[in-house]
Amino acid sequence: MTTEARKRRPWGLWGLKSALHLACGVPLLYLWAKVAAGAAGGDPVQYIIHFLGMGILHTLAATLLVSPLARWLRAGILIRTRRLLGLWCFTYAVLHLTAFATLDLLGDLSLLGSEILKRPYITVGMAAFVILLLLALTSTRGMQRRLGRRWQRLHRWVYLVAVLGPVHFWWSVKSGNLEPALYLAAFLALLSLRPSLNPAALWAQFHQQRAQFRQGKRR
Repeated sequence: MTTEARKRRPWGLWGLKSALHLACGVPLLYLWAKVAAGAAGGDPVQYIIHFLGMGILHTLAATLLVSPLARWLRAGILIRTRRLLGLWCFTYAVLHLTAFATLDLLGDLSLLGSEILKRPYITVGMAAFVILLLLALTSTRGMQRRLGRRWQRLHRWVYLVAVLGPVHFWWSVKSGNLEPALYLAAFLALLSLRPSLNPAALWAQFHQQRAQFRQGKRR
């Protein structure tokens, strides 16, 4: 890489991160404007909760898309945006949970606890939130150095969130399951792009382990 390219790269990263911050933050301004204008539909509370929930799915999808895009485009700079997108996903999750607890349940924490235990879709949603919380708390370089190899294993739990999120969405809707099903299919497709989760690779690994097991029995 030339000296001139090295000088341009930080500015390119700064521009990319700025664009992503705008892309993730502007929807919140849009939500505020709609609610302030009284244009959030007949049930503004549910509109807010749903809007923030969709924000979680969209930022999570963007986070999972970073690695495949960086690999295909051979653009390592994209990897440096993954933490930014992950923290935006967590931000939307905090806002989603806060809106549900304060606007829908009116801040009744005991009711929130009973809802978590009683309603499967909320149980699934809280499980996903706890995972996102752990990932956000350990997203710093200092925690990455401190945890070592365990950091990578911990952050693979985002794959579970990619399944729990659409399932939470699916179970929460009272009618019309097509949209949640499409989101679930899209996330499964995103997961299949990862070498460790590719169906063909997993199938080959299964056959290899079965062959090794049979050879061990023969001995």
